Amino acid sequence: MFITRHTRLGDVKLRDRLWQFYKRAYAGNPIMPTTEMVNRTEFDDVLLNSTNRVWVVWEGDRPVVMTLIATDIASTRWLNAEYFRRHHADRMRRGLVHYVMWVVVDPDVELRGANVALAKEALTAEARDGALLVFDLPETHQPDDGGGAAELMLRMAKIVGEVQLVPLATVRYYALDFAQDAPKNGNDDTDRIAEVMSTPAT
Repeated sequence: MFITRHTRLGDVKLRDRLWQFYKRAYAGNPIMPTTEMVNRTEFDDVLLNSTNRVWVVWEGDRPVVMTLIATDIASTRWLNAEYFRRHHADRMRRGLVHYVMWVVVDPDVELRGANVALAKEALTAEARDGALLVFDLPETHQPDDGGGAAELMLRMAKIVGEVQLVPLATVRYYALDFAQDAPKNGNDDTDRIAEVMSTPAT
């Protein structure tokens, strides 16, 4: 097992191999209402972006774990840079708000510490920078505020330096179901909504 680090990955054949690995790894994830999987154009763009750090764990000639960390969050569509300018102004000004865009793992390989080895490599660079490293987790990996993958990330980060876990936000997804067989309400709800909307705020 060995680890490679890449910036501005111009090798087309290597990008092709990593793209196939990325797709295979995501295919093993539970089906969710949303997807964070990028398309091929986005994948190439982020691997060619010189501000991104790409780390790959190899077993022989096979990629088994890969992570991509964006060091310029304004170049991503995933985070609101204005939020971090307001709440972490000094870090943003110094380019020290970074974002884990993905960590993908080969579902067919027994890792035997490959993910920990990768975390040590990648997180050592982040600790050396003094970065605020942002990451997000689906409910499948983080069902509650405590424990879960966030706790695992914190434990791995503590291997390389002093660190705190800072909760930023929680997003929940809902749907309004307008199915034809849904029970119909009278106008009572509409009247209540109109009353609430016309009541002055105090």
